[in-house]
Amino acid sequence: MLKKETNPFAQLGLRPWLTKQLTKLGLKQATPIQQACIPAILEGKDCIGAAKTGSGKTFAFALPILEKLSEEPTSHFALVLTPTHELAYQISEQFLVAGQPMGVRVCVVSGGTDQIVEAQKLMQRPHIVVAMPGRLADHLTGCDTFSFDNLKFLIVDEADRMLNGDFDESLKIIEQCIPKERQNLFFSATMKDFIKESSIFPIANDCLEWSEEFQVATVETLDQRYLLCADYDRDMVLIEALRKYREEDENSNVMIFTNTKKYCQLLSMTLNKVGIENVCLHGFMRQKERVSALNRFKSRHVRTLIATDVAARGLDIPSVQLVINHRLPRTPKEYIHRVGRTARAGRKGLAISIFRFPRDLELLGEIEEAINTKLTEHPIDQHMVERIFMQVNVTRRESEIQLDNNDFDERAQNYRRKQWILDGKDPDEMENLYRKKQKDKIREIKQKRRSRQKEQQNQDAHALTKDERFKGVDADRFKKKKKPTKANANDTTDTNQKKKQTTDKRFKTALPNKKSKALLLGQKTKKKL
Repeated sequence: MLKKETNPFAQLGLRPWLTKQLTKLGLKQATPIQQACIPAILEGKDCIGAAKTGSGKTFAFALPILEKLSEEPTSHFALVLTPTHELAYQISEQFLVAGQPMGVRVCVVSGGTDQIVEAQKLMQRPHIVVAMPGRLADHLTGCDTFSFDNLKFLIVDEADRMLNGDFDESLKIIEQCIPKERQNLFFSATMKDFIKESSIFPIANDCLEWSEEFQVATVETLDQRYLLCADYDRDMVLIEALRKYREEDENSNVMIFTNTKKYCQLLSMTLNKVGIENVCLHGFMRQKERVSALNRFKSRHVRTLIATDVAARGLDIPSVQLVINHRLPRTPKEYIHRVGRTARAGRKGLAISIFRFPRDLELLGEIEEAINTKLTEHPIDQHMVERIFMQVNVTRRESEIQLDNNDFDERAQNYRRKQWILDGKDPDEMENLYRKKQKDKIREIKQKRRSRQKEQQNQDAHALTKDERFKGVDADRFKKKKKPTKANANDTTDTNQKKKQTTDKRFKTALPNKKSKALLLGQKTKKKL
């Protein structure tokens, strides 16, 4: 008689009700971080776990917590701290789906919604609280209608970001309101020394430290490529790369990352106007708008999401097959998090990053050193980039005007002032200090850029320009076109008159009408992307 195979999760010490639920969810095998951390957490040890994105870190702490909760079901049993709204809701969903048989109650405290409504939910005795530090600190200092006296677990997700100093003020308030006797669980995609040395949340000396051993910081199934552009044609290069990809696979989900909220909104408006349907996700959107945008993307009603780094960490959307870095991340670490949104759980994926030539080659070198992988060039039709230049440029200008009419900068200022008022600070004084810091920051960036340019001139060429990949690059193509001088003004006058002729094919696509959109997308008829 054949022996019944033992469930891999049962071998880790989980009860039958939980292993049966995991089978229903389609989880047949535990990942390395789950195999290492679940038994240690069940034994009562503190834990620090680091693994690549998409390696099952959430279930590595959620499953043993649910196991312990089933033995002692008390309110406010575990507190999970996370840096973004989207990640907070995703973690809560995973707790709910895994703990469904025992009726686990989960409360999300992330801001963006009425604080009174959140306070009422905290009073309803949830088992698990998933929170962003700032909003939870507001609740702890503003009311005493609930307490964490029964807390057994503190989980810090994305610990490398949470414990780097940015959240210290809120974390100190939280530390004062939770029991000293508890299990501390820190999880991250990268192992950092300051995680264990955190003065706010001390962790036991005999804690389990587990880090996935890998030479390459990104998964093997991820195809990583680069695209070169000039300062003035980044948007055109993006659109052409997206158009070409959609010709081959029109049903996949695409995430496009940019650096600031304003760039995110502007790019979203521009792409919508040229016929590329999309939703955007950034910090100035209301919570309902953010949840709606993410749900439309997850449900594949809209297949393109444009986001800032609020979507770079932890989000698990299996259908994402392409990630494009429209604006490069500031650090290689953020690059790793961004491209980790695709090629998750053994699936294949593609990541394309747009680099300005030769300005961004230094950052390219830093990224390649961090991931221990060489990026390959992604081929696009340069003639098509030139062909759509005028239309995309005009459309972007129209979007900029519309964005200014929507008072985006004023909304940003009002958001800052509201936060300062809530913190009990003088908004006028803080605004002056903010503007001064911004000026100093811009001045510092310019100084660094000048010094870098001088160094490159002294070195005759950047090291990466000697790389085999860039030896055949025509550098003149990426130089900004100079304005005509008075000496050849007469020659350029005739040329300009010719350019104004309506027979010039390039200007037939100057306005974003239906015909020009179809031409831009390389289709006979307009297609929703």
